[in-house]
Amino acid sequence: MRTFLFKRLPSGLLVLALASFLVFLILRLIPGDPATSLAGPDAGPEAVAAVRARLGLDQPLLTQYAGWLGHLASGDLGPSYAIGGQVADLIGNGLGATVQLTLGALLLVVLIALPLGVAGATTRRRPVSAAVNAFTTAVLAVPPFVTGVLLVLVFAVTLGLLPAGGHESLLDQPDLAVQYLLLPAVCLALPSAAVLARYLKDGIERALAEDYVRTATALGVSRRRIVWQHALPNALPSAVTVLGLQVGQLIAGAVLVERIFAWPGLGQLIEQGVVRRDYPVVQDLLLLIVAVYVAVQLLTDLVYAWLDPRIRWE
Repeated sequence: MRTFLFKRLPSGLLVLALASFLVFLILRLIPGDPATSLAGPDAGPEAVAAVRARLGLDQPLLTQYAGWLGHLASGDLGPSYAIGGQVADLIGNGLGATVQLTLGALLLVVLIALPLGVAGATTRRRPVSAAVNAFTTAVLAVPPFVTGVLLVLVFAVTLGLLPAGGHESLLDQPDLAVQYLLLPAVCLALPSAAVLARYLKDGIERALAEDYVRTATALGVSRRRIVWQHALPNALPSAVTVLGLQVGQLIAGAVLVERIFAWPGLGQLIEQGVVRRDYPVVQDLLLLIVAVYVAVQLLTDLVYAWLDPRIRWE
């Protein structure tokens, strides 16, 4: 397993290096100049040039890029251009809320997809399988912002069961925090749960069609035991890979979901940074998201190799 890990690390580091360069370059290609915004609409060319010099934006791009990497390596993310404060403090303030939302959504993905996938693949009643397919299709067809609005309309406005938005720390008031978390987590989890449920369903159906299943059935092994001890474990490696990919979708979707439910996470910080052309905030946040995604993919490969020893030997 250690050798398998060392073989995966170089590719992950290469992805991070390429992502850092692309993030830095694309931000500079977006129309707009932070110095112009900070200097004000009535500022003259001299004032704008002075702001650019103060921020280091008058230096060559490669010099700016090297300086950014140097700050990252030292752990000093520097100050924000427009939002105010240190970038590390801004990220730290929103990181906990985003992690709470993403982990809650990830838990719901598993809790929703597992029974749906197993029920759709193993039930002998065709309406159940058709209902699972219809549900997953409907969830994937509806955009997340529509799902979020519908959830708020039904559970917050009409029924009054859950708050429409906001946030509370799990450490301070756990009961209230779960109430605030439930709607955004469900909104974020549903598309990924639909994808995972379909992969689980297809994987279990393929496993149930194998010869060893027919042999076990002929020997009198119960259907439940065949599904949970044989078919489901054989379907898990591919499902784990899909789940790892869906983590990236959860992180990206959190930006939109946090906006819908007024969730004070990194999504709102990214939006503020993009609108105000705050280069340090946006590029540090985007690189952090890429780093988390790369780490999750590496962990997914390790779990896949643990579940399927053939991968390790290859």
